[in-house]
Amino acid sequence: MSGDQDGRDIAVAGPWGVRVMSKKCTTCIYRPGNLMHLAPGRLAQITREAIDCEGQVVCHESDGVTPGTGQPAAVCKGFEEHPQSRRSLALRMADALGWTVYVDPR
Repeated sequence: MSGDQDGRDIAVAGPWGVRVMSKKCTTCIYRPGNLMHLAPGRLAQITREAIDCEGQVVCHESDGVTPGTGQPAAVCKGFEEHPQSRRSLALRMADALGWTVYVDPR
């Protein structure tokens, strides 16, 4: 699990596998141009914190971010493409077991 900005745990893995976005959403924080208007250095901080705890960055467009939807969240495609993303335990497990489930942005 990985926490959101409010400290809630967000699951990206379950008996179905590990959900990963199939492509970057239109406002992905990993797209050029700072489309989400992050403060300077914030993207690097988000990425570093995820890597340091063997977690992942959850896509804000994935269904599970909205409480009560019943859908699990998904790993951000931009994070998955990061050179150090395989420090994420969920992504390592998905790779090892063939459990990656790609989902489309809404």
